Amino acid sequence: MAAFLYRLGRLAFRRRWYVALVWAAVLAAVGLGALKAPGAVDEEFSMPGIESQKAFDLMEQRFPGATADSATARVVFIAPGGEKVTAAGNKKSVEKAVAGLGDGTQVANAVDPFAAKTVSKDGTTAFATVTYKVGAGDLTDASRSHLERTIDQARDSGLTVEAGGTALAAEGGPGGTAEVIGVAIAAVVLLITFGSLAAAGLPLLTAVIGIGVSMATILALAGALGLSTTTGTLAMMLGLAVGIDYALFVVSRYREERAKGRTPQEATGLAVGTAGSAVVFAGLTVVIALAGLAVVGIPMLTKMGLAAAGAVVVAVLIALTLVPALLGFWPNAVLTRRARRSGRIEESAETNAGTRWARFVLRRPIPVLLLGVVGLGALALPAADLQLGMPGDEAKPTSTTERRAYDALAEGFGPGFNGPLTIVVDAKGAADPKAAAGTIAKEIGGTAGIVSVSPARFNDAGDTAVFSAVPSTAPTDEKTKNLVTTIRDERPGIESGTGASYEVTGSTAMNIDIAEKVQAALIPYLVVVVGLAIVLLLVVFRSLLVPLKAALGFLLSVLASLGAVVVVFQQGHGAELLGVEQTGPIMSLMPIFLVGIVFGLAMDYEVFLVSRMREAYVHGESSSQAITSGFHHSARVVVAAALIMIAVFAGFIGESDSMIKMIGFGLASAVLFDAFVVRMAIVPAVLALLGDKAWWLPKWLNRALPRVDVEGEALSRPEREAAPDTAPELEPART
Repeated sequence: MAAFLYRLGRLAFRRRWYVALVWAAVLAAVGLGALKAPGAVDEEFSMPGIESQKAFDLMEQRFPGATADSATARVVFIAPGGEKVTAAGNKKSVEKAVAGLGDGTQVANAVDPFAAKTVSKDGTTAFATVTYKVGAGDLTDASRSHLERTIDQARDSGLTVEAGGTALAAEGGPGGTAEVIGVAIAAVVLLITFGSLAAAGLPLLTAVIGIGVSMATILALAGALGLSTTTGTLAMMLGLAVGIDYALFVVSRYREERAKGRTPQEATGLAVGTAGSAVVFAGLTVVIALAGLAVVGIPMLTKMGLAAAGAVVVAVLIALTLVPALLGFWPNAVLTRRARRSGRIEESAETNAGTRWARFVLRRPIPVLLLGVVGLGALALPAADLQLGMPGDEAKPTSTTERRAYDALAEGFGPGFNGPLTIVVDAKGAADPKAAAGTIAKEIGGTAGIVSVSPARFNDAGDTAVFSAVPSTAPTDEKTKNLVTTIRDERPGIESGTGASYEVTGSTAMNIDIAEKVQAALIPYLVVVVGLAIVLLLVVFRSLLVPLKAALGFLLSVLASLGAVVVVFQQGHGAELLGVEQTGPIMSLMPIFLVGIVFGLAMDYEVFLVSRMREAYVHGESSSQAITSGFHHSARVVVAAALIMIAVFAGFIGESDSMIKMIGFGLASAVLFDAFVVRMAIVPAVLALLGDKAWWLPKWLNRALPRVDVEGEALSRPEREAAPDTAPELEPART
C-alpha cells in the first residue's frame, strides 16, 4: 500500500492542476445537484420492532388522512393572580384565542378547554390542544407565525399564555455557531503547531472543501434516498474534524521529510506513502464504527451513520490527492517562517516535549499505568447508574415558553399531564367494539398510578379506538416506566372476554421502548465494531497484543466519558457551569453515538501514534527506542489533532438545547480522556512493560494475514535516503 500511495502522492504533485480541477468539478457538480434536487424532508422517526411503533403504524392504517405523529401545540392559559380562567372575561379571552388557533390552514382542530373539561380543579389553569394535519417538519412558517401571533394576542388580554408541543420546535439543521467556534479554535491550534499561516490554513481549506462535497452530495441525494434534514448533522461534525486531522498528518510528515533534505515532490510522495497509509486505515476504522450503527436497527440512525461514513471517505480521498496537489502549488509556504526567511530547513531537534514525555513514561511505566487506569476507572463508576430516556420540555431553559408551559401544566394538573399514554384498541374482532374499548379503558383507568382516562375516539369504520391515560408521575420518572410495564404485563387479563387487543404508545412509551432497545443493541454493536476493528489493526500492526490493548483502552475512555455525562447531566454536579437547568435521564441514543464516534476517533490516534512506533521498530530500533521515536515525531501532531476534535465538539456545549449540550460534552470529554490519558499515557506504559512482546504475532497468523506495508518499508531504498551533514537548502517545486 505504501508504494501505491507514494506513487499517488507524486502523481498528484506533478498533475496538481488536473487534481485541483477534478475536485473543483466534483464540488460544482454536486453543488448544482443539491440546488436542483427537491428539498430534504423531515423523516418520520421510526423504530421497527417495538410496541410503540406498532401502535403508531396501526393508527395510521386505521385512521386514514391522519398521521400518528402530526404536529401538536398545547397552549396553556393561566389566570391573573387571585382570578380563575372560568371567570366571564377570562373565559371569553380563552375562547377567542382558541377560535383563532383553529383558523390556520394546516390546523386539523383546536379543542376548547371548557368543552373538553381541561381546566384545573382550582380553576386557575386551562389548556387547549391544537392538532395539525401535517408533521412538525412540514409546518409552514406561516402556520408557526399564526400560532405565535394568536398567543401574543391572548397575552394582551391579561392572561399568562405559554405553549409547548412539536409545532413550536425549532427546525434544526447542520452547521451553525458550534462549527464556527470549532474552526476558529482549530485555526489557532494549527497556527501554534506549525508556525505558518499556510500550513495552518491548508488543512482548514481542504476540510471545508470536503465538507462542501459531502453536504452537497447528501442534499442532492436526499430525495432519491429518503434522507432527512438531520441526516447531515453527524456528517458535518465528523467530516470537519477528521478532514482537518487527516490533512494535518500529511502536511506534518511532508515538513518532516523536507527537513531530511527531500525535494518537494519526493517529500510529498513519502508523506502520502507513510502518513497517508495511516490515514487510510484510520479512516477505515471510523467508517466501520459509523456503518456499524446499522446494527442498532433505527433507520434514521443508519442513514446518519452511512452519510457520515461517506464524509469520512471524502476526507481520506482529499488527504491523499488534493493535499499533495496543493503542496505542489506552494511547496515552501507550509514551512516555518524561519525556514522561508533563511532559505534553509532546520532538522528537528533530537529531543522535544514528546520525546521527554516518552522517556518519563519509560522510566515509570507502572505508576503512569496505574494512575491512568485508576483515574479513568473512578470516572467510569457513575456510568453504572446510567438511566436512559428522552429529555423533553422539562430540560429546556426556563426562559423558553415550552419549559414554562410544562411547569404550568405540572402545577395545575399534575406532572403526568406532560406525558400521557396513548392506548390504541384494535376491536376488529370484537362483537361490540364500543363495549370492548370501554371495558379496556375502565380497567386501565383503575390501574394504580393512572389518574384519568379520556373518552375513546373511534375511527370511521368503528373497529379501532384511541384514548389517553394520564399517569400520576412525570414522563421521565422511573415510576412511569414501571407503570407502562405493568399495563402491558396485565394485558391478558384486561383483554380477556372483550375480543379486542390494545397497545400502549405515545411519546412517553416510545421513549421507554427506545431506551430498552438501545440498551439491548449496545453489546452486539460493540462486538461487531470492536471485532472488525481488531481484525483491521491486526493487519496494520501485525501484532496480537497492540489491537487488544487499543480496544480495551477505548472501552475505558468511553466508560469514563459516560460516567462524566451521568455526573453532570443526571446527577447535576457542575450542571450550572454548563447552563444545564434541569437534570434527568441521559438521551437514549447517547451511548450509541458516543461509542460509534469516539471508537473511530480513538482508533485514529492509535493508528497515527503507534504506526510511527511500528515503523521505527521495523526499521531496526529497539522497542523502547521505537516508543520514543513515535512520540518524537507524532506526539505534537496527535495533541493538536485531539485539541481540534475537542474544540469542534466543545463548541456544541454552548448551544441552548440540553441534548446538544450533552452530545458536545460527552464527545469532547471522551476525546480528552482517550487522547491524553489512554493514547498518550496508558499506551506507552503498556508497550514499555511488554517490550518486544508487544509486536509478537503467531507464525501461522503472520502467514495468514495480508501484508499492507503501512510502515513504508518498501520506500526505504538507498537511492531515496538523503542525510546531508548540513541543513538543506530550500528547493523550488520540481515537475
